[in-house]
Amino acid sequence: MSKATKRKHVTKEVLDDYVLPEGDKQVVKVLASRGNNLHEVETAEHDTYLVSMPTKYRKNVWIKRGDFVLVQPIEEGDKVKAEIIHILYKDQIRYIQQEGLWPATFASANHVTEETIPSDMLPPSDEDSDDEEPDLMMVNPNRRQVEFEESSTDEDSDNT
Repeated sequence: MSKATKRKHVTKEVLDDYVLPEGDKQVVKVLASRGNNLHEVETAEHDTYLVSMPTKYRKNVWIKRGDFVLVQPIEEGDKVKAEIIHILYKDQIRYIQQEGLWPATFASANHVTEETIPSDMLPPSDEDSDDEEPDLMMVNPNRRQVEFEESSTDEDSDNT
């Protein structure tokens, strides 16, 4: 099988298969990549350990910090305790949530609420506006805010 054909089949399998965490399989959150196809993950009970990525996914599918994966424990090895069996995307996560098998500690991880956004990043409310146009631009917290004042003395000196 050529590399392109293999990539096509692996990508289709990852995106189209909807699996549930049954038996000893569990949903974990990726914390960091540790190299050599090893990833540090956190379980719903806040335990952290290393998992390995199987050969079929290597160089075909990428995962990053914050992604959710389905793992199955392995007996051999002291540091690497599980192997990734499925990478979960948004629709697959939604399917697991509908089935009621999503861990409660991860329930709020994929929903951004206004409580998690700093107040200076939110658009201005209608109560604060005094018949002015609302500022639709978000405030960049990494920049210092500089405000300019319009003065009528500059305009008067230019006209004379």
